[in-house]
Amino acid sequence: MHLFLLLILHATAADGQIDPAHCRYALGMEDGRIRDQDITASSHWYQTTGPQYARFNREDGDGAWCPEGQLEPTDSQYLQVDLGRLTFMTVVGTQGRFARNSGNEFARAYRLNYSRDGVTWKTWKNRLGSTVSGLDLTGPDWTGPDWTGCGWADDGLISYDAPEGQLMMRPGYLIASLNDSTYDGTHERRRLSGGLGQLTDGVVGLDDFLRSRQYHVWPGYDYLGWRNDSAGTQGSVEMEFSFERQKNFTSMKVHSNNMFSRGVKIFSSVTCWFKPRLTAGWGAEPVVFKTVLDDRNPSARYVTVPLNQQTATSIRCRFTFADVWMMFSEISFQSGKTNTNKQTNTQTSVHLSSNVITLVFLLCPSVHPSASAPPDDGKTPVLIGCLVTIILLLVLIIFFILWCQYVCKVLEKVRNPAANQKPHPLTRRDAPHYAETDIVRLQGVTGSNMYAVPALTVDSLTRKDISAAEFPRQQLIFREKLGEGQFGEVHLCEAEGLPEFLGEGSPLPERDGRAVLVAVKQLRADATAQARNDFLKEIKIMSRLNDANIIRLLCVCVTSDPLCMVTEYMENGDLHMFLSQREMESTLTHANNIPSVSLSDLLHMSVQISSGMAYLASLNFVHRDLASRNCLLDRRLTIKIADFGMSRNLYSSDYYRIQGRAVLPIRWMAWESILLGKFTTASDVWAFGVTLWEIFTLCKEQPYSLLSDQQVIQNTGEFFRNQGRQIFLYAPPLCPPSLFELMMRCWSRDLPDRPTFEGLFQALRPHVHQ
Repeated sequence: MHLFLLLILHATAADGQIDPAHCRYALGMEDGRIRDQDITASSHWYQTTGPQYARFNREDGDGAWCPEGQLEPTDSQYLQVDLGRLTFMTVVGTQGRFARNSGNEFARAYRLNYSRDGVTWKTWKNRLGSTVSGLDLTGPDWTGPDWTGCGWADDGLISYDAPEGQLMMRPGYLIASLNDSTYDGTHERRRLSGGLGQLTDGVVGLDDFLRSRQYHVWPGYDYLGWRNDSAGTQGSVEMEFSFERQKNFTSMKVHSNNMFSRGVKIFSSVTCWFKPRLTAGWGAEPVVFKTVLDDRNPSARYVTVPLNQQTATSIRCRFTFADVWMMFSEISFQSGKTNTNKQTNTQTSVHLSSNVITLVFLLCPSVHPSASAPPDDGKTPVLIGCLVTIILLLVLIIFFILWCQYVCKVLEKVRNPAANQKPHPLTRRDAPHYAETDIVRLQGVTGSNMYAVPALTVDSLTRKDISAAEFPRQQLIFREKLGEGQFGEVHLCEAEGLPEFLGEGSPLPERDGRAVLVAVKQLRADATAQARNDFLKEIKIMSRLNDANIIRLLCVCVTSDPLCMVTEYMENGDLHMFLSQREMESTLTHANNIPSVSLSDLLHMSVQISSGMAYLASLNFVHRDLASRNCLLDRRLTIKIADFGMSRNLYSSDYYRIQGRAVLPIRWMAWESILLGKFTTASDVWAFGVTLWEIFTLCKEQPYSLLSDQQVIQNTGEFFRNQGRQIFLYAPPLCPPSLFELMMRCWSRDLPDRPTFEGLFQALRPHVHQ
């Protein structure tokens, strides 16, 4: 029996959630990145038919694995692969001995056993309960070239316990079966325990729970659901989630159906208790969260439950019914950093070294013997020692390479002091510079990237005395610190006598006798000379900006240290915070005095941002960090574009740090900005499309929340390759179709295909009056 093993693997995106429709990247079964020592077998016939030769389209050895001896029809042999990390599998297949596509030896049937910890083994079953495998584990047959997939962005969840799903019936007629058909734990006394299933499979249910994204399944397949008045679920459903290590939990995301026309709604409230350690009891102080029910929009949606940085190894949540039925299709958890680096590294090492797959090959498909992991051959300590040695050698090599690069750079600067232009951190050194004009990028005092402007503009500004008036420093009264960065801080201050100081034509709105609040950027005393020079240039640039939707520079304090610039501050804060604390306007929000916004409000905000960006584009200014966090609102919902976002710890997760130096808002950046370091007005248009998406999701979700930072960067490569595999943001339920088409144009692969800001403004303005 000659065999080749083919495994097709899909994996999670960010926060432990999975998207099986994407992530089909080759993992290395053909090119050797999956190592020989990670492929083992119960036996082999010759050295040239060992398990390491069970590779796709390869003639190494005899081009296949062959077990030892003459086998009877009831015999079984296994081929085992250590995947090196948790991996979400979607397809498993075999190929006969390659022999340049002419081999005929193959397995007639096989069974798949898998283990998440290398100790407990489970047998895979298909949707119909069969354990004898063909090819596809989730969808249509695979036709790709190699093992494909990517790593599980692990949230540490190892099992969940829940009541069994129920049947939705009419008299004598089954409407939907809402059971967890892929659950791999135990099923006793109408309760699921000790396993994972459809709530972690990455398949998000459709708005209509009777339909499915899967092939050949029954109505209700994508959801686990319960009826309010059933035994064990009277009024609420209790679930318990267990994690492999202690974590600091920030939130839980529950994808819920809301087809209220059939008596289905999201939960009305949830109460969660936390167990800090396996041996500890449940904490006495639960987290209670009440949802805002929606009787107008039947769309399924994610409900984000804040968990307030609770530390736990287990979480027990009680979900309260809001209608007859409650249905979930996905649940995931978000957490902060673990307690210590030592703990993180140790747990990761143990976790990633124990993810194994065993395929048991049956010579007779009617016989289903159990498989077990191969015995320890006594070589584990030797292998560990070899791996440690290899790692140490790699560390030394990397250190030597970095040292050589540093020396070369120093020598180059000595030879040519002017050659100090650094490439973008993610850009190849030989990548061409695509900027439409020579761009000067000023480093803001708070570490943020101030507007990028043409070098010619900066030169002209430095030659002219364009500066705001000097304001008496003692009339700025500190209220709170808004943010800080590498070279300075941003403070919220009260400016006494500012309207009188600015005189007639002041840009300040009517204050109705209230104090004037301003944002004060202050340079630190220990700032570098370059930072000080950039600060003064920033003042000159800001003094030139004069638009109703751009934050205005009001005055400065530069005759003595610390240097300060005073800008407008909007009492409603930033747009992200404003929208995330509101719901869509409805009779329910009015009746219960819930803060809300209307569709007209959202469209008006969009028009204002496009207007402000059109103004910047007319000056050839590139913002480089357009997002809802950088749009401020006053009490009349007037928006002004700013650049404070990067300085605030609240939004640190929106930025990706590269090699401990640069931070980039990659989820808002165009592919060419990430890959080529190219920032233009067209890349600002891309960011505007993402900002529109934020607005019409009410900032309830981070862009590409299902992707980790690394997967976001990988996705930009798909835009560059343009082979139809790139992942786009989905259409928000609140967004009119014509507006989503506009967003998609903003994310066009080619820069000329993206609209201009003036075109966006003209396209959006009519929507406000509809």
